[in-house]
Amino acid sequence: MNDTPQRLGRRTAARHGRLSAPSPLARLLRVVGIAMACVLVAGVGVGAYMYWDLSSTFAANAQQLDGQEEEPPDIGELVGEKGVDLLLTGLDICVWETRDRYGNRCSSDPADYGEDGRELQAGRNDVNLLVHISPEPRKITAIAFPRDLMIPTPECTDPVNGNVTYASDKKMINAMYSAGGLACVASTIDALTTPYDPELKIDYAATITWDGVIEITDAIGGVEVCVEGTINDPDAGMLYLEEGEYTLQGDRALAFLRSRHGVGDGGDQGRISNQQVYMASLARKLTSSDVLGNPGTMLSLARTVVTNVDPSSQLTPVTLVQIALAAKDVETQDIVFLQYPTFPDPADANRLVPDSDSAAALFAALAANDSVDPTGKYLETPETETPDPGATVEPTDPAAPAPDLLGRTADDTSCSQANN
Repeated sequence: MNDTPQRLGRRTAARHGRLSAPSPLARLLRVVGIAMACVLVAGVGVGAYMYWDLSSTFAANAQQLDGQEEEPPDIGELVGEKGVDLLLTGLDICVWETRDRYGNRCSSDPADYGEDGRELQAGRNDVNLLVHISPEPRKITAIAFPRDLMIPTPECTDPVNGNVTYASDKKMINAMYSAGGLACVASTIDALTTPYDPELKIDYAATITWDGVIEITDAIGGVEVCVEGTINDPDAGMLYLEEGEYTLQGDRALAFLRSRHGVGDGGDQGRISNQQVYMASLARKLTSSDVLGNPGTMLSLARTVVTNVDPSSQLTPVTLVQIALAAKDVETQDIVFLQYPTFPDPADANRLVPDSDSAAALFAALAANDSVDPTGKYLETPETETPDPGATVEPTDPAAPAPDLLGRTADDTSCSQANN
């Protein structure tokens, strides 16, 4: 191949090569998924006609989810009766043109990249965000599943080479895209949610790579955040932010979202909490007159989303517009960002296991279309006793409120907590 691969478009399929060990510099972009969700919520329909021009590009890499019919579900029925569930997955994968942005994480060998400019390795699903848009009264709940979550996983078949990855009693969630593509990630999340409510089965899904967060942020002129303390994280793009307020764009926005050592206690949950500061601000920006009242910004945003997303086969441009129109009037206090409830893994302090009791209460509240209010932020969470991993956990009373839910609403303007 040429010494400098050209990015000719999004890859036609997941290509599997060698899988390198995950680097601390390249763990996630969870906000990429919520950026997509907020775009939908904020009124992508303003630029709807652009989707018709870009629909062939949008569908080029579409993947079929397991158990779904070829014919798309009736969006009116979904929105009106059960709500819509979208899985938004960010892939940990390098692109030739932007490889220098990530230091030693990305290979400088052209042979490691395909003709489309992406790494030949399949990548990991380090972003796993389930966005639930309820029926009336409309609410939006975005649940982040930590990449360090250890869970039972289903059998998955690689959509490219047909290789089978067998079911496992315990595996890290971010290995599922490399096992079987987007459909495998969706099946894994479904296994965590549908036992509590079959209506939470994922209707649509999409993937996006690291660089999408920069393009989406830049398309709306940046995102405002505030910092309490000083964030100093050389591993996250030499990020240094003193206490105060900032408008983040480009590489600096990405570094803020990737930072782990500069926020909280340096762990994965602390990083999610930090990212929710960004997500809440992003939601406020997208629903403001600066974006909704500016047709040029909306059209740029629509093009950015369509050209940076690989959807499931039923997530068409028309469906995006329909979902946006159904959700665009949700108030910021009814947009909630949560962490999936977890405990530290008794077998490994660097990993997490599900808090099944809290999860049962959370999903019962979603099924009943009750308001779900975060009960705390990551650093404010009281210590809880870690359960016996061999014990059977019975679901709580469905009428009980969901306990110990970490997160924030979109109208929460509190600051990021630095690791000082």
